[in-house]
Amino acid sequence: MADSYDPPLSGTRILDLTSGPMTAVGRLFADLGAHVTALHVPGITADDDVVGPHVDEVPIQTAINRHGMPVVDVEGPAEFEGLLAGADILIENTRPGSAAETALSVRRLRERYPALVILSISDFGRDNDYRGWQGTTPVFHALSSELSRSGIPGREPLIPPAELPYHVAAAQAAVMTAAVYLDRLRTGEGDLIDFSVLDGAMQTLDPPFGSAGSASAGVAVSAQQRDFNAEQQRYPIIACKDGHVRMCVLAKRQWHGMFKWMGSPEEFADPSYDKLGKRFRSPELLATIERFCADKTRAELEAQGQAHGVPTAAVLTLSEALNAEHFTARGFFRDVGLAAGVVAPVPVGVTEIDGHRASALNAPNPAQADRPTEAPLLKTRDRRGEGLPLEGIRVLDLGVIVVGADTGRLFGDLGADVVKIEHSAHPDGLRIGKPTSMTQPFAAGHRNKRSIGIDMRTAEGREYAHRLVKISDVVLTNYKPGVAEALGMDYATLKEINPGIVVVDSSAYGPNGPWAKRLGYGPLVRAAVGFTNLWTYPDDPDTFCDTVTVYPDHVAARIGALSAIALLLRRERTGAGGSASISQAEVMLSHLAADIAADALQRGGRAGADAPADDAIWGLFPAAGEDNWIAITARDEADREALCTVVGAADLEAVRAWTAQRSKTEAMEILQNAGVPAGAVMHANELPGWRYYEQRRAFREELHPHGDVPFMMENVQIHCDHVADPPLGQAPLLGEQTAEIAAELLGLDAAEIEELHERGVLETPPVS
Repeated sequence: MADSYDPPLSGTRILDLTSGPMTAVGRLFADLGAHVTALHVPGITADDDVVGPHVDEVPIQTAINRHGMPVVDVEGPAEFEGLLAGADILIENTRPGSAAETALSVRRLRERYPALVILSISDFGRDNDYRGWQGTTPVFHALSSELSRSGIPGREPLIPPAELPYHVAAAQAAVMTAAVYLDRLRTGEGDLIDFSVLDGAMQTLDPPFGSAGSASAGVAVSAQQRDFNAEQQRYPIIACKDGHVRMCVLAKRQWHGMFKWMGSPEEFADPSYDKLGKRFRSPELLATIERFCADKTRAELEAQGQAHGVPTAAVLTLSEALNAEHFTARGFFRDVGLAAGVVAPVPVGVTEIDGHRASALNAPNPAQADRPTEAPLLKTRDRRGEGLPLEGIRVLDLGVIVVGADTGRLFGDLGADVVKIEHSAHPDGLRIGKPTSMTQPFAAGHRNKRSIGIDMRTAEGREYAHRLVKISDVVLTNYKPGVAEALGMDYATLKEINPGIVVVDSSAYGPNGPWAKRLGYGPLVRAAVGFTNLWTYPDDPDTFCDTVTVYPDHVAARIGALSAIALLLRRERTGAGGSASISQAEVMLSHLAADIAADALQRGGRAGADAPADDAIWGLFPAAGEDNWIAITARDEADREALCTVVGAADLEAVRAWTAQRSKTEAMEILQNAGVPAGAVMHANELPGWRYYEQRRAFREELHPHGDVPFMMENVQIHCDHVADPPLGQAPLLGEQTAEIAAELLGLDAAEIEELHERGVLETPPVS
């Protein structure tokens, strides 16, 4: 069966000049079948910027990211030019203002090789006043606003585990690069992408103005502060006989299941407890649930909770998660030689393509594949001339909540015609309130889409959906495994209708394995894979602080979008579509890959980097004012000397005294201008007014006709010469374009559309 696997990016030639954590971009492309060559170019590439933890002098994260890639030491300009002439994509991350940036001169390369797609990565982008600033994991967490929501009030904000800003930014960078490359095959014209790691981290980890889960909907952005008690109410973590479990009791049906599970206690029988607010305001209820769980094991609570429709997951350690039967059954890890004598388990790709793990470990030799030169199918598509790379592509969006919203929205922002299929009998969880109202999370996650109301429970409704499939390119779903099959929207069914269709499904734990049909929400998945257990203060292991963060939903959406675009690229070679499946649990575990490998090698270590010394200037420091903080990260002796020049001494007490006398932004600017990576811990409502984000056109305000107040939302997703800012299409009400789509795409006349509405096959809820 492995012999029949055709990697979607087979034939694509990529030259990778990067070093450090953003080598993760090349890894994503290599696992999808691209031929990625790591280049060492004198005067341009950095040989010492590697990422640990170090085991036997091997930098584990760098070794994982580079595993299996050919490495070429370029001897001179002629050899470099020859390699460029045969490449499709160039990835580089020279530091702005450096001699390496000048020597590489990507603008010159852009002129000399106009068909080349260049991904130019830097910490803060190259087109603004902050181009010389430097970032690190804590700095990116601080300046994306994520850190302001992590931790317990009264303590310093809590830096999450792993090097998440880089991992999620890499996924965003890969999506944008693949989209531009697909368009290049159609037009013959490449582009230069100015990618900022900070932008990618802000948009893809826990975006404050993106789509959000139902638990935080309705909370004003100015109120999105650290509120440990409220977080514990949303997805409570309950102590039990042998550890902890996390539960989800948000929906009415979940509460009814919990109520019955506890034996229908009379004190909570009043119908008012059906309302989420009533339950949140009842300390007695949480205390009762805690007593109910105290004498039961994690396994018992998991099984009983799932049986009662109450999503429940054990809070596992990373080691417990890795030894769980589910991940063994799915074959997610494989022992790999990272260096001589250094063998460790590493993830076998984060996407399944046509039922195969998309990994360089499973692919034929990418160097032998023919290089694609054009996109014959896409060349037949009309373009609207809006300067968007995915114009002419039609996407059917059956996705729900955050992953569903973001995957389709990425396509819409890049020019695709995205049609959301939905129905009021099973509304998207992001649609909160009346069907004629609009919330910020839905407006942010479903902009640039149209909505058609179809009752997919009926055979006739499914037939109309299948007619849309015939004239579409991509179908997106993120149902629990088995639901798409029941609706006739699985790949096996749809490829018979349209052999060129690309189907992407995302689920909590993947399409198969012992946990496949578990009820999964992001916080529960984090608990089950060991992430929650790592997201604690070192001196208090029971302070689980990951509840409010919407992770990995946004990055899983990017992996889904990347997989879909890769399959569209393969379709240009073969004419056939394909399927992709993404497990959100495995996306998270891939971000812990370095930690997992180091642990297996019995050395331990901090994921993605070597642990700083006890006296290192690395972490959060108090700034003037109440609960104001700044992240400062002195990476090496040069940083310490720069810090000493500013502060007068480079010890912890001196730095704390210095920051406490200054505002967080003043301290940040002074330190960054001196060359020390530093970032003010910003709250969500501070981001749109910060000059950096203004210069990057990162946000825009929208007055939606069905919203009560103006909505702030993300704006530019990609900075490059030939790609316009996202369109201004506003998120639709449920079924708002039903008649329009039925006439335009299904060819129905007004009388047929009216009759189908009367019978409930089509739906357009009235606007009051």
